[in-house]
Amino acid sequence: MNLSDSTDLKTTRTATRVVGAGRRKEWTGAVVNPPVWRASTHLYEDTAALARGSQYNEDGRFFYGRRGSPTQWALCEALTQLEPGAAGTVIYPSGVAAISGVLLTLLKPGDVLLISDNAYDPSRSMGTGLLADFGVETRFFDPLDIEGYSAAFCAKTRAVLLEAPGSLSMEMCDLPELAGIAREKGAISVLDNTWASPLGFAALEKGIDISLMALTKHVGGHSDLMMGSASAGPELYEALRKRAQQLGNVVSPDDAALALRGLRTLSLRLRQEAASALKIAQFLQERAEVAQVLCPMLPGAPGHDVWARDFTGGCGLFSFVFRGGSMEDRNRFVDALQLFGIGFSWGGYESLALPIQPKSARSVMPWPPVSANDAAADRHGVRLAIGLEDPDDLIADIEQALAAWQGA
Repeated sequence: MNLSDSTDLKTTRTATRVVGAGRRKEWTGAVVNPPVWRASTHLYEDTAALARGSQYNEDGRFFYGRRGSPTQWALCEALTQLEPGAAGTVIYPSGVAAISGVLLTLLKPGDVLLISDNAYDPSRSMGTGLLADFGVETRFFDPLDIEGYSAAFCAKTRAVLLEAPGSLSMEMCDLPELAGIAREKGAISVLDNTWASPLGFAALEKGIDISLMALTKHVGGHSDLMMGSASAGPELYEALRKRAQQLGNVVSPDDAALALRGLRTLSLRLRQEAASALKIAQFLQERAEVAQVLCPMLPGAPGHDVWARDFTGGCGLFSFVFRGGSMEDRNRFVDALQLFGIGFSWGGYESLALPIQPKSARSVMPWPPVSANDAAADRHGVRLAIGLEDPDDLIADIEQALAAWQGA
């Protein structure tokens, strides 16, 4: 049986869909995975076929390499089948390209964009840089302040960019309520859903209009590709597709094949990384050196109740804040880690640590978190991306690095 038929997949559970999605027989033939179709030119049998080709614009129809071929189409279909309520998915050469592609689809000069104040820094920079250059006004809001958020809308507000949990500081907001308010105000809600993916948060089913992911992270899973995606209902999908083609966005078929390969183990990796992250977060919660663990999966942590209500899963990414100490102390801890790499990104099989200081990228929300013990002194944080190593080994590594904190 070939699970590529979407009719067969509709009644299957998530893990089964992850394995079978996008594997149409006409794209795979006699092999398991769609071959890598490298092509710029698509040939036509005759001039009549050439004329007919321009009448259609959809995945599954050959036209020109910029519109993809079976390798890219299989990835788009797989991502669509994993996002309940989606009519289609557009893929982009990076996560940032997905964000810019979506916003350039929705906004025009004179429009107002609302961006969650704890969003990914390139998203913030897009609002204050690229979009400002095109005459779009960006306003930042606290996603935990529902009244303030509602008051931020005006007659020109066209879109809202959300992220949950927040980048670096991991606040968990009420996404269904925020999306509902946006809809009442006539604005389109966009969610960066990279942290949980549709396996952990069914964005469109929960009221979000467009769901973004940096496929660079979990879907790729091996730290060897750059890619982004946007999934939406029929009308918005068509608009996204048209603008992506106008901008000349195209994804390499080799990278699409890598993303498809990573996708097949996505549910297993997310489950393992989340379980390991929770164990490590619980360890850190008991340490005297730590003022607060910022992990919405952790009972008692900020936003846990909202996460438990709306999400079915998470991942290995969370942060924590030291109790006092200096920036040099924090950096000494990070440098002492042996099993954690130091670098940007996350979602690969390897664990990473990153010193964080969100205050410099905030307009509205406080840092350090107001609920942290002795908050005024607790300024120095670390973001951990937990990979597939044994969590007990990672805990032992963190423990020995804590001994280096404040030169202990």
